[in-house]
Order: sequence, then structure tokens, then C-alpha cells
Amino acid sequence: MAREAGARPAVLRRFSVTYTRRVSPATPAGARGPFITLEGPDGSGKSSLLPRLASVLRGRGFDVVTTREPGSTPLGERIRALLLDTEPKIDHSGEADALLFAAARAQHVAEVIRPALSRGSMVLCDRYADSSLAYQGGGSGVPMDELRAVQHFATGGLLPDLTILLDLPVDVGLGRKSDEVTRFEAYQDVAYHERVRATFLGFAAAEPGRYVVVDAAAAPDAVLAEAVLALGRLADRWPQLTAGV
Repeated sequence: MAREAGARPAVLRRFSVTYTRRVSPATPAGARGPFITLEGPDGSGKSSLLPRLASVLRGRGFDVVTTREPGSTPLGERIRALLLDTEPKIDHSGEADALLFAAARAQHVAEVIRPALSRGSMVLCDRYADSSLAYQGGGSGVPMDELRAVQHFATGGLLPDLTILLDLPVDVGLGRKSDEVTRFEAYQDVAYHERVRATFLGFAAAEPGRYVVVDAAAAPDAVLAEAVLALGRLADRWPQLTAGV
């Protein structure tokens, strides 16, 4: 229900997205498509929920662009390898990670997200700027005000209309990730991931109008049902989000 260490092999999963021409800044909200992000600690099930939620939304008449961070552009995928691969083992400061994520995000927004929103498509994104704030801010201790300024620069101030936070205990999430380990699971301790989770929950408490918290430890069908229910938050601007509910 909704609620308001040893090195491992490198992992770089393929992810496809349709690349589009860069266009002028997005049209005003209401004339553009909705922007929905999935956030949460590692192993919370965002990548599993993404295609299932997209299928529901397509059934309600939306042209849905599914995408993820870091990555989803040729430049972003190169940066993704630098950020997530466990080999070669290279030390990264929190500040360096923040800037790499921001560079990938800037390209992602310019090349994929804004063009899709501007032509009226819905964008459903696995991670966005809140992840940088939670991981590099809450986890690594980079000052939040500095991180927020970097995110604003990278995104041009583009914020999601709705953020679905998939929350679950850290040990459960890390257990789910045992076969798919990135640098953040291989080289960060449990305390780091606890700080990340707490930071996400703090964001949700501070922005109840944008965030919906879903119990990601529940069965997949229950998680999907709660995510679908959360779409009603945007029904005033996009009534078809509640079609069939």
C-alpha cells in the first residue's frame, strides 16, 4: 500500500530509446505531456515497474517514452559506464559523481525528455535529479544547496509532475541486486544506502504534492496497482490518466 563489499563483475545493461532532434524549450504544462519519474533505493524494482506502468498508460491513450538515468543517449551511455561499472576500480569523489550524473542528465533532458514532452508524449523515467540529491547529497555528503544548483543548470529547471518513490528496507533491496552489481553496491557500505533511503523519504515528506510513496516490498501486482492509483494526482491536467479506474 502507498505510504505518505569485494569487487563484482562490471554491469552495463542495454537500454533502447528513440533519439530525437533537439527542439526549443518545452511548451507550458497542460499543453505538453506529463513527466513522471520513478525513484527509490537500489533494488526497489523501478526497472521492473517501468514497462508494466508504461503498458497501462499506453492503454489509456498516451504516447509513452520510457527512459532511464544515467544513459538513454549515446553520450549518456558512455558516462553510465564510468559511473556504474565496477572495473576498472577507480576512486570517485561525491562531487565528481555529481558532475558526471549532471552531464548525462543535461544531454538526456535536451535530447530525449524535453522533445518528447513538447510533442505531447508522456515521459516515464527511471531515476532523475532526486537520485543525485539522495546519493551524492544524502549518501556522500555533498552540500545539498550546491547539488541543487548543479541540477537546475543541467535540467533548465525541469521538474517531474509526479514522482513515485518505491521504498523498501535496504537489506531487502541489496539482496535483490546480488546478481546485478554496480559500483554503488560493490564499494558502498550499508550505512551509505541507509542514508540514501532516509534522504528519499525526507524528500517525500517535504513534497507531498509531487511524491507518492509505494511499499516496494509488496508483491509486484500490488506495487503496480499503487503506482496506477498515484496517477490520479495528475488527473486535473490529464484526465485520461484515470480512465478505467
